[in-house]
Amino acid sequence: MADAWLPAAVRLPARLDGGALRGGAPRAVWLTSGSDPRAVSARSLAADLAKIGRPAHLVWNPLSGELVQQIPILRASLALAEDGPEAGSGPGHEGRICAQIMVVGEAREPFTGGALTGLDPILRWLDGWGVARRWPAGPPLPTPQSYESRRERRAWARGGHFGASQVPDVVRPDPGGIDVRRVTGPDTTLPALPRPRPVAGDDGPLGNGSRKTLLTRAAPPPPPPPAPTAPPQTPRPVPVNAR
Repeated sequence: MADAWLPAAVRLPARLDGGALRGGAPRAVWLTSGSDPRAVSARSLAADLAKIGRPAHLVWNPLSGELVQQIPILRASLALAEDGPEAGSGPGHEGRICAQIMVVGEAREPFTGGALTGLDPILRWLDGWGVARRWPAGPPLPTPQSYESRRERRAWARGGHFGASQVPDVVRPDPGGIDVRRVTGPDTTLPALPRPRPVAGDDGPLGNGSRKTLLTRAAPPPPPPPAPTAPPQTPRPVPVNAR
């Protein structure tokens, strides 16, 4: 079994955690702190998160590679909590593993646009805990569109990697429009694009209000060109027999 504490990270255990996990597919959630990684260290951010009662499993500065772990991976973190640690509920408690990784960075400037120092040991650690290298909800949206992310339970139930903006019942815009293949590798499989929705107000052929998806219906083929017609022929004179 993999280590509950990431060997590559400095341990700064938080006084509080979210308690026991409730089981389900293992997953990892990527968050950003809204701070400049050139000015804020992972250690100082971890201290701030502990003070406000919102410690993460990992705090990572992708520029320096500094890694700090606040909570063992077998316990729930509080970075996603919106109900307080005593409630013992919320999406951060769902899954055999629900690793919450706080990246020192800003949602408006996706952290995948720069150096990703120290990423490999994080991914190998998550691999060891069974977190599949997939993004069931697709790439996270950029801000401010990420406030309107769908946050579907079906995708969440599959497990894998998610942005905080894709977590059900959590209203966060981070981590922004990150390049997920820079996180989980170039072979990362992404879900197919959804089919276009039906056009509102388009009645079906029976006239009963059923919808037709015009965007998915192929246009009818053009009519064939008319067949060429032969030019009219002038009748030939009939010869008169001589007597």
